[in-house]
Amino acid sequence: MMEDLLRMEETDSLAALEERILRAVEMVSTLREEKQALQKELEDALEAKEAARRDADQARADAARLNGEVASLQSERKQVRTRIEKLLGQMDLLSNT
Repeated sequence: MMEDLLRMEETDSLAALEERILRAVEMVSTLREEKQALQKELEDALEAKEAARRDADQARADAARLNGEVASLQSERKQVRTRIEKLLGQMDLLSNT
């Protein structure tokens, strides 16, 4: 009787240990899957960050180029205005004479 009780306790202890090991294995498996998912998410975020940085660099370059074009066009406009004013002045001189 005592022997049976000891065997049952050993069996119960072994079953409990087996259950704990199985839960630990499942947990490790789950954690590995989560780690892989997080690594993929991190890689995607880093790629998105790099793409955003490239886009920002391109936007800055475009803005600098466009600012240069605006300055050039403003200068050209000023020259045209000066030439037109000069021509109008000459026309006034011709009409007054």
